[in-house]
Amino acid sequence: MKKYIPDCITSVNLICGIIGVVFAFKGRPDAAFALMLAASAADFLDGFAARALNAYSDLGKELDSLSDLVSFGVLPAVMLYNLSGTCMFGESWVSWIPLVLAPASGLRLAKFNVDSRQTDGFLGLPTPASALLCGSLCYYVAANPASFLADWCAGPVFLPVLSICLSALMLSEIPMFSFKFHKDDPSALKIKRTALAVLVLAAVLVCIFCKINWSAVVLLTFVCYILKNLVYAILKI
Repeated sequence: MKKYIPDCITSVNLICGIIGVVFAFKGRPDAAFALMLAASAADFLDGFAARALNAYSDLGKELDSLSDLVSFGVLPAVMLYNLSGTCMFGESWVSWIPLVLAPASGLRLAKFNVDSRQTDGFLGLPTPASALLCGSLCYYVAANPASFLADWCAGPVFLPVLSICLSALMLSEIPMFSFKFHKDDPSALKIKRTALAVLVLAAVLVCIFCKINWSAVVLLTFVCYILKNLVYAILKI
């Protein structure tokens, strides 16, 4: 039975993504983001369970990618679509641009499955990172409608450009470090992770002392993750 445990956890990821899409269409970014976080936890735990139980399978690999497409491709695309439709243009064609995240995520996941170079790190932005950035943004704007981010999202540029940039990053060849720890990880990789952890801790402290909504921590975490990897790629560190 143990070989089915990772697949069951992966199915939780898929279920959370499906229900999250329903809540996103209902205009409930709070519930949709909570379900995205739950899907992220399941996405981490299924890999952990597969390694611990030595229960790898081709079925599990395909199920994981299909689940990620829903939870980290379709769900964030729908959340941004709903945000752009309510904040910006109503039914204008511009509000449809965020949906480009879904096919870009599908291509990213397919590329990952057939690319043997991405065993210890990533080439291109991982779909969960893109999704959590989008989900936290939508939740933050809903919780803080008077914030500067809400003003940006109400404009004609920010959300379409964000969607296109995230899609381009997912399909790029930019090296990005992984959060999966191994005993033989090089010291340079450990330093990169530690530096990001310090920035995340600083974001947590700022949010606590300034009484900023907790979703800003998630948002800042993945903004820092993207910017740091871009800097590393430019400097070839």
